[in-house]
Amino acid sequence: MKFWPGRPYPLGATWDGSGVNFALFSESATSVELCLFEREKETRIPITEHTDQVWHIYLPEARPGQMYGYRVHGPYAPEQGHRFNPSKLLRDPYAKAIYGVHDWDDALFGYTIGHPEEDLSKDERDSAPFAPKCVVVDPAFSWGDESRPNIPWHKTIIYETHVKGFTKLHPGVPEKLRGTYAGMSCPAIIEYLLSLGVTAVELMPVHQFLQDRHLVERGLANFWGYNTVGFFAPHAQYSSGANCGDELREFKTMVKTLHREGIEVILDVVYNHTGEGSHLGPTLSFRGIDNAAYYRLVPDNRRYYFDYTGTGNTLNMTHPRVLQLIMDSLRYWVQEMHVDGFRFDLAATLARELHEVNKLGAFFDIIHQDPVLSQAKLIAEPWDLGEGGYQVGNFPILWTEWNGQYRDDIRRFWKGDEGLSGSAAYRLTASSDLYERTGRRPYASINFITAHDGFCLADLVSYNEKHNEANGEQNRDGANDNNSWNCGAEGPTDDPVILALRARQQRNLLATLLFSQGVPMLLSGDEVGHSKRGNNNTYCQDNELSWIDWNLDRRKRHLLEFTRFLIYLRRHHPVLMRSTFFRGRAMRDPNIRDVRWLRPDGPDMREEDWNDAKSFGMLLAGDAIEEVDERGNHIEGQTLLLWLNVHYEKISLTIPKSGTDGEWELLLDTGSSTGKRQNVRLQQDSRFTLEPRSMALFRFDTLEPELD
Repeated sequence: MKFWPGRPYPLGATWDGSGVNFALFSESATSVELCLFEREKETRIPITEHTDQVWHIYLPEARPGQMYGYRVHGPYAPEQGHRFNPSKLLRDPYAKAIYGVHDWDDALFGYTIGHPEEDLSKDERDSAPFAPKCVVVDPAFSWGDESRPNIPWHKTIIYETHVKGFTKLHPGVPEKLRGTYAGMSCPAIIEYLLSLGVTAVELMPVHQFLQDRHLVERGLANFWGYNTVGFFAPHAQYSSGANCGDELREFKTMVKTLHREGIEVILDVVYNHTGEGSHLGPTLSFRGIDNAAYYRLVPDNRRYYFDYTGTGNTLNMTHPRVLQLIMDSLRYWVQEMHVDGFRFDLAATLARELHEVNKLGAFFDIIHQDPVLSQAKLIAEPWDLGEGGYQVGNFPILWTEWNGQYRDDIRRFWKGDEGLSGSAAYRLTASSDLYERTGRRPYASINFITAHDGFCLADLVSYNEKHNEANGEQNRDGANDNNSWNCGAEGPTDDPVILALRARQQRNLLATLLFSQGVPMLLSGDEVGHSKRGNNNTYCQDNELSWIDWNLDRRKRHLLEFTRFLIYLRRHHPVLMRSTFFRGRAMRDPNIRDVRWLRPDGPDMREEDWNDAKSFGMLLAGDAIEEVDERGNHIEGQTLLLWLNVHYEKISLTIPKSGTDGEWELLLDTGSSTGKRQNVRLQQDSRFTLEPRSMALFRFDTLEPELD
């Protein structure tokens, strides 16, 4: 086969219409071989060109669809941090597509399993027969007149979902498309998302990920996908096509379809570690290409890895080529795949330049100045498992955060824990105590009650203890929360009283989420009461525990309609979507208070009232809205009154007076089985009875003066 020197940039395999340029970074390698595959035949081509630590070669006869990998030579000296082993076929970190899955065999490991010296030994068996292959792709795609929705942050409503779990059982998706990107593009799915009213889907990992050997051997699977082995490649097993590279076309079609309907696409990305695991893990890519460059190693014993993620390794964010890899990957997904943003798994790890978390680390500086990435939606999971890893409220401007404090405080508040009303008030107003001091806006707070990790909503109010026995770890995995929701018997029940109480608490939590300032994130399936039967860690459950059940009984249909109504109310009332924090007074008129906190008997809450408050009102003044539209016109809003009662008894509350003539209309009451009560209008200074453990939303309607 003919070959030319090629170029050191761009990294990866690049088809230019005539041939393919291959470029691979390795700082410490002594030589590199490009391996081409045609069925079972392997052709090895030594790469002789080496520029700025990049090994490169150009093949004028190569074409899209060509399968390839690398063999990298160098010292095998684990104590020094080097684990080169040319008997192991390695995938390109910049591969745009990956064909096949791991056929788990001991040959995939760089050392001899069972050897007395463990990973200090060197295994000489060829791993190629058992390893997936990289695939050269043609990136051409007809985007047509596709444009990004560009939803403002304060108007964003996120729907966290899973490509397979969301579509696998959906009756409106053709069977052959279920569990795929193409399934996410189906009219039935699009129609559902539009009817729900969300503005963005946040997809759990779709980067090519690894099926862990220990799970496969136990008959389980890595369902969540937080074990990346390809930062540029869409997960091939989510493709409905049979050909290499079909997943790129399907993924782009999915994005194009969602964008056409005004729905953004946010990816859950895992740049903190890779699927190669600890020093006893397999040699699949980074470890064999340049272990000392790609991973954080223990300085005084470079055989071992720092592990801030609980997965065995941590990517080395102090190395410029690792930073380049991540930035190139992020830009690729924005520019080539047209996604709108990212949620960064265990994002505190990315800030660890040394041992401590540094919020002004190079990673954040680079993103901040990047003309592409600085315009994307950036969401941090602001913690990791290392010392000082809980960083809620500490990420820099441009970043939003999964607000774990919101989740914890709102859950405890509705459980009835003592002394939580003051904290709940902060969470309802976008956690100004966490975000305002750093110059950020209310939308820095990504509010959530549940997420993929932990109890889903139906289980949160139905189980006091986790039930993860199906995971095969004797129920030791997952968070050890004791919920104590006092919703009756644990688990499934036919008791109508218990079911009614659980349904009410679900309505309370959903309504609180959608009526809080900040950005709400709804977990897929919560709106239809999907249950995982008490398993709060379904990372390995690729089955009905994780697949959403779309067979909806009356109670679940009511919950779905209720959730749709909540989202409708949020999207149609500007006072629920402020882009600035409350100040206590309106900027345009200091005589108007933008928010008031009310006692049940009518007066404003005093400082001492918060200590043991079981019920309080939150009055949002519509004429205090400071938002303007894109033409600079002031946005008019209606005044809303939100009232919450976490007490186990009814509360009689006083409807507040307004400075104008009008009456209050009851829009929503979670004490009702459907969440709605028709044609309830209340006069100012009248009384209203709020049911135990419930909340209500009122809208003030100004009475038009009669004409003479």
